[in-house]
Amino acid sequence: MKNAKPSKRNGAYKRLFACMKPYRGKLIIAIIVILLGCIAYAAAPLLMGNATDALTGLLSGKEPDGVFLQFIALMLGAYLLNAILSYIGTSLIVSVAESTIYDLRKKVDYKLSKLPMNYYDTNSYGDILSRVTNDVDTVSNSLQQSIYQVLNAIFTIIIIFAVMIKINVILTVVGLAIVPVALYAAAKIAQKSQQKFNAQQGGTGKLNGFVEEYYSGHNVVTVFGREETVIDEFEKTNEELFESSKEGQFLAGTLTPIMQNMTNLGYALVSIVGVILAIAGGLSIGMIQSFTLYLRQFSQPLTQVMQITNTIQATGSAAARIFEFLDEQEEVPDVENPKFPEKLKGEVKFDHIRFGYLPHQTLITDLDITIGAGEKTAIVGPTGAGKTTLVNLIMRFYDVRKGGIKIDGVDIRDMERSRLREIFGMVLQDTWLYNGTIRDNIRYGKLDATDEEVEEAAKKARADAFIRTLPGGYDFVLSEGASNIAQGQRQLLTIARAMLNNPPIMILDEATSSVDTRTEVMIQEAMNEMMKGKTSFIIAHRLSTIKDAENILYMQDGDILEVGNHEELMAKDGLYAKLYNSQFSDNNG
Repeated sequence: MKNAKPSKRNGAYKRLFACMKPYRGKLIIAIIVILLGCIAYAAAPLLMGNATDALTGLLSGKEPDGVFLQFIALMLGAYLLNAILSYIGTSLIVSVAESTIYDLRKKVDYKLSKLPMNYYDTNSYGDILSRVTNDVDTVSNSLQQSIYQVLNAIFTIIIIFAVMIKINVILTVVGLAIVPVALYAAAKIAQKSQQKFNAQQGGTGKLNGFVEEYYSGHNVVTVFGREETVIDEFEKTNEELFESSKEGQFLAGTLTPIMQNMTNLGYALVSIVGVILAIAGGLSIGMIQSFTLYLRQFSQPLTQVMQITNTIQATGSAAARIFEFLDEQEEVPDVENPKFPEKLKGEVKFDHIRFGYLPHQTLITDLDITIGAGEKTAIVGPTGAGKTTLVNLIMRFYDVRKGGIKIDGVDIRDMERSRLREIFGMVLQDTWLYNGTIRDNIRYGKLDATDEEVEEAAKKARADAFIRTLPGGYDFVLSEGASNIAQGQRQLLTIARAMLNNPPIMILDEATSSVDTRTEVMIQEAMNEMMKGKTSFIIAHRLSTIKDAENILYMQDGDILEVGNHEELMAKDGLYAKLYNSQFSDNNG
């Protein structure tokens, strides 16, 4: 994961804490509880010093034994109170952090549904997935740990410093003289280790992407005998990750011993000066003991802060990537007063539309055609002609730059997207089925469908026969990507799902491309039955499957060059006829 720039990271911290605003009351209570816990923790060494002085007085006969026991009881009470308050403070911080992350995940999920299709076309799947999973998890884990540690460290340092000054100014100066040196050394090491951790994060992402890419294509790798090449590339990437991780962890691991050694040096200096002050009568043995404990307590939060510096920086980087995602431009919002055809028939009119995916690119220049209600329209042409683009425009995955698309006289831009897309049913070349039963996957087309309706749709799609041969039949559980059934069977299930939905307009994008000829004939019969009375758009490469279409649109370079039915276009002996004859000759070759 690539780290954000400092300015973006700093802005991300502000926005991240702004997300905690709804839980500000709980956060304030947590801060107060942590402060009280730090006071109790800081009181314990002072009470121990007083107990030592009381014990000295008891042994010399100057103090009664009750005073010593009283200080011991108070010291134990202080440690117990600190433990209780620390538990409460940690629980409150975790609650605030989890509530904040819960809200953040909801925003990310909502954003996913509002982003235009162009965002998914121009950003890699891996990067999007990393933002909505890894980055959110990084922020979640860090908030739970870092907030408490930072607050506890700040309060502890301030309180202990005040107590040390009160005990003895000279000892404070001597004991803390070495701290600036230790902090400077630790900061330099943290800076270098952060660079290594950045490289480690980038290397981890690279390695994960490498494994995912080649795992999904392992069949191709095996067929072409590229196993050794892939292994060599993996080892090289893994070696780079190993080196950056090793160096980063080593540098980070030196922080604690450096701080400890600096603290030990402070102990030695405090002991020497403390003895001198004790001999001079300016300080008791108990207070020297207390001061030594305070010096250790003072160094511990400093070490903790240095140790979580990398975590805090990683949190800022992850938060910056999340907010960058949340700031992406969304789809054009629906109109305030949406319209919808009074009587839905299925007439689709392309009114002189102009479109291109990029501002400087024009794919469709001037498309003007009307598809009558209930007509079957086939869209054919070479790869890259704009066939799928036309479908994306009808579904309003993209908006046209000029002109308009109307359904039964209503411009689709005046409709709510959700209602517009309810009009359509789609069967795509790329099947999508999720991990679940076959019954539930078919029912995805109509969530309130009965079991009888699901099975009837499967029969119409010619899927019932193979489903009943599977263990459990309709309750057979599909694995991830439905890899435990054949590609043709997956296609049949998506067709059954569309049939169950029974929408007024159907879009079929190479729906029979993955089935054998015999199955294709059966599916065509079922589709013909399904499309009766419905407007349908069929994207096809095998022209033999669309000979009965009322309209055939031959597209090339984004424009419709020929329109007619099969007989009319063959009689013209134009582009469609050449394409059809080439397929016919290929099939007989």
